[in-house]
Amino acid sequence: MISVLIPTYNYDIFPLVQKVHQLLSAEKIDFEILCLDDCSPLISIREKNEEINSLENASYQILKVNIGRSRIRNLLADTAKFDWLLFLDADVMPIKDDFIKNYLKFISEDHDIIYGGIKYTPKKPDSSQLLRWHYGNLREARNTEKRSRKPYVSFLTLNFLIRKSVFEKVKFNEDIPNLRHEDTLFSYQLREAKVPILHIENPVYHLGIESSKEFLKKSIDSLEAALYFKKHELIDPSYIKILSFHKKLKKAKLDRGIAYFSKSTLRRIERNLLGSKPSLRLFDLYRLYHLIQLEKDA
Repeated sequence: MISVLIPTYNYDIFPLVQKVHQLLSAEKIDFEILCLDDCSPLISIREKNEEINSLENASYQILKVNIGRSRIRNLLADTAKFDWLLFLDADVMPIKDDFIKNYLKFISEDHDIIYGGIKYTPKKPDSSQLLRWHYGNLREARNTEKRSRKPYVSFLTLNFLIRKSVFEKVKFNEDIPNLRHEDTLFSYQLREAKVPILHIENPVYHLGIESSKEFLKKSIDSLEAALYFKKHELIDPSYIKILSFHKKLKKAKLDRGIAYFSKSTLRRIERNLLGSKPSLRLFDLYRLYHLIQLEKDA
């Protein structure tokens, strides 16, 4: 009935697999849990994940070379034997014990793809991780009502159920650079293919909170990906919020002030973003500055 697909890289996914396995077994349905490791270099992590192979109907395999986020998801889907695919990121965890039961309620001919949502733990993380935690809480952790207003833009690929026949028509793009935004492009392709997304309240906790410094680096990677999509006409630029906002700024000739931020201004912004009270408005300004620089250098 359900194939649970979990790509991983340098992350201990045994607790997640163990939990999902327990919930699936309780429902007494046919299932499999397929885990693919994208050639993680950490032997200690690999050894922990090998325990997955001791669970019935679960497997953990390590790829010989790193193939990236898009290809590994497609490979998992190609390997799956059941009609419904439940994609989970390595660093998530179901919040409630009715997680699988809730998804099963919506498996029918009426639905093609179902997104359960994401939350972040109420407890604040270490001070060095606050930017990612604040961003996630304010920009990603939305309830069903808010997500349903913009069903495609609000869709994230870390916790969703999709009919296999639909996924075979709209896969992750394997030709793009392995930067970021592959989930954005996937949701855009779903919209263009007119595949409806049903939003339900069935969230997971996002546990893999990287440091603020690492999150800033990844945010620049995502800007490079967005510009790549725009340059190669893979996406309508208005679909990505920062590209749309930048276009409006350019039209009003208001982007020049941001383009010429001084080094001292940038340092002050970075101090805030890496500190204990990061401002998302400053984060947006920081990203806009780098977007303008990247576009000039392109």
